[in-house]
Amino acid sequence: MNIKANDPSLKSWLEVPENSDFPIQNIPFGIFKYEDDEPRTATRIGDHVIDLSALADFGYFDKLGIEDLSVFYQPVLNDIFAFGKPMMCKVRNRLSDLFEAGNEELKNDHEARNNAIFKIEEVKMMMPVQVGDYTDFYSSEEHATNVGTMFRDPDNALLPNWKHIPVGYHGRSSSIVVSETNIHRPKGQTLPPDTDKPVFGPTKLMDFELEMAFVTCRETPLGENIPVDEAEDAIIGLVLFNDLSARDIQKWEYVPLGPFLAKNFGSVISPWIVTLDAFEPFRVEGPKQDPPVLPYLKFEGRKNFDINLEVYLQAENQPEHRVCLSNFKYMYWNMAQQLAHQSVNGCNIRVGDMYASGTISGPTPESYGSMLELSWKGTKPIVMPDGSQRKFINDNDTIIMRGFAEKDGVRVGFGESKTKILPAL
Repeated sequence: MNIKANDPSLKSWLEVPENSDFPIQNIPFGIFKYEDDEPRTATRIGDHVIDLSALADFGYFDKLGIEDLSVFYQPVLNDIFAFGKPMMCKVRNRLSDLFEAGNEELKNDHEARNNAIFKIEEVKMMMPVQVGDYTDFYSSEEHATNVGTMFRDPDNALLPNWKHIPVGYHGRSSSIVVSETNIHRPKGQTLPPDTDKPVFGPTKLMDFELEMAFVTCRETPLGENIPVDEAEDAIIGLVLFNDLSARDIQKWEYVPLGPFLAKNFGSVISPWIVTLDAFEPFRVEGPKQDPPVLPYLKFEGRKNFDINLEVYLQAENQPEHRVCLSNFKYMYWNMAQQLAHQSVNGCNIRVGDMYASGTISGPTPESYGSMLELSWKGTKPIVMPDGSQRKFINDNDTIIMRGFAEKDGVRVGFGESKTKILPAL
């Protein structure tokens, strides 16, 4: 697919710092708030947040065929995403044109510029979409193998269904929050070692899970499914997704119905939705799927994406310390297969739904996407810059996730998902 906004030769008349996640080739979508104004839609180039409602007011989207420009004033992106990918591609191309170095249309319109362009430190980023429904998949073979090895039989680490279906569960959408939202350590029941009665209290095994999540931009009626070869048409873009977990609560509660209190107390996303279109240049082959999948999950083409993923831990008043370096390309089950499976039974899909990948672990210990794996169930503690050790996450530790793709001199990324773990209430 040839998308004009992805041209690696493009430069912006706005300054873009070296190694920024937000060159003119990105053009993500988000929701921002300036002082006491109402939240509204934005994009970002470099360290500049661009108010799309102001650009609409000054007529810069008049020729795109958008009937109701009030969508740019909405406090979430659901309505604008409902236009679908072709229209969002037009919006992205128009923004690319307006901010391209050789275009003086907006550059010389000082009134519009003064109303539309903010510095990132002047604004507060908000939750970008209203998440109606949320699914968490379990689609990294390395992660599933590591967990199966730790808790079951190393020779049969994967359950019999794992290579036949994209395993997932429905989570709690209300507790998905935007970066810079701090999360209190959750409380619940756990079963201490060598006892047969549970106790109640704060989790002692607080963990992160390095994930990505995609957001849908298509409505389907109950009973209809989305075929695998049409699935990407229903996916507008991606965010970083930190699926916080309480491992001791999870171990006690998950049989027979799976995660519950161990997972629904907070998941933290990056604020910018980076379009699937922006990641077109970074497509790669995924892992070979063996045994062959059933026909409704068979796909053609490259459906994985080469996106570098990093996790940093930061103790209070200490420098951040990288604990994980992974990549989205490791996913065994791709997004098209996940959405095809989600809807194959007739489950209706809505605009703004969020679908997380599950923990993304790679083949090497440094690429494991959770503390459970990195410390191997607490047997291999991580040493922090101040000399302290981490088996899991301590109170007042900050978890920072970053992700970016890089090719032909262009880097497209998300910024970060950041949260501090506060003591239990």
